[in-house]
Amino acid sequence: MNRAGATDVVVIGAGQAGLSSAYFLRRFGLATVVLDAEDGPGGAWRHRSPSLTMGKIHSIFDLPGVKQRGDVDPSARAAEVVPAYYAAYEREIGLDVLRPVKVASVSRDEDAGRLVVASDAGEWAARAVVNATGTWRKPYWPFYPGAAGFGGRQVHYAAYRGAAEFAGQRVVVVGGGASAMHVLSELAGVAAGTVWVTRRPPVWRDDEFGEEARRDAVALVEARVRAGLPPQSVVSVTGLGYTPVVLEAMAKGVLDRRPMFARMVPGGVEWADGRREDADAIVWATGFRSALDHLAPLRLREPGGGIKIDGTRAVREPRLQLVGYGPSASTIGANRAGRAAALSVRRVLSAPLASVS
Repeated sequence: MNRAGATDVVVIGAGQAGLSSAYFLRRFGLATVVLDAEDGPGGAWRHRSPSLTMGKIHSIFDLPGVKQRGDVDPSARAAEVVPAYYAAYEREIGLDVLRPVKVASVSRDEDAGRLVVASDAGEWAARAVVNATGTWRKPYWPFYPGAAGFGGRQVHYAAYRGAAEFAGQRVVVVGGGASAMHVLSELAGVAAGTVWVTRRPPVWRDDEFGEEARRDAVALVEARVRAGLPPQSVVSVTGLGYTPVVLEAMAKGVLDRRPMFARMVPGGVEWADGRREDADAIVWATGFRSALDHLAPLRLREPGGGIKIDGTRAVREPRLQLVGYGPSASTIGANRAGRAAALSVRRVLSAPLASVS
């Protein structure tokens, strides 16, 4: 493998958190290389369902330094609008993202005092790394007994492409977040029937989810990662607001939540008390896990299973910043985390080597 060069910082990932980090790193005068595994701009938004329109999403936060231009058609596909904005952003700030580049590992070169980022495009020796790989590439599929014998179709939300493919089918939708709301709102009237199941009863919030509430939600997730525990999603602690998709699902009468089933059986699902629902398909709107396998050589995991971070800095490796992880794994915290990561990198790189931890 060829060594592509040395640099101050490598940013891995060019979604919202990665672009925000790169913007501030460059403003601080740090030589920055941005690597992205996608074929083009947009991060995970490139892969969103064609049925997810701009009128259905929470909101898209402006990236630092460049605001979105004009009103957006609420019927426009998010998978087209957001990547177009990110592409324009990269051009406007003059950011040359290297793509598609798949990072295989990040390891330590103690002799050089650097982190080595190995990829299918070569190696970079960096004084610091900002990891912004997000979660989209690691959909979470919980295991339930009987899955092998179910016989119907199972789809994770990451592969959901709209209600038409479920026309006339009986569908179980698993999950208590915005993704489940999106699916349920579209399946109603198209599928023969839907059953909505969640592990915990949903918490509905009818207050204004303003800046203070957002900060409180981020703080709850941040407390877990500071303790080295696997992060919860920000959405899991915010509750469900009355968004357009929630109101649509309510109007269609499909938000009759049931507790999680105990097992899957041929042609359906079954609860512990013996109740059964026939099902042709199950949509798992069960979220994602952080895509961090390439960081394994750094041995960052704590006994609790998570990576302990202080702000955005990995406690076990101060030269590594994690954005898009834990409290910054949503649009609520990603921009703020990009600036925080850049500030942390500047502090670490200006500190004497023995005192960076």
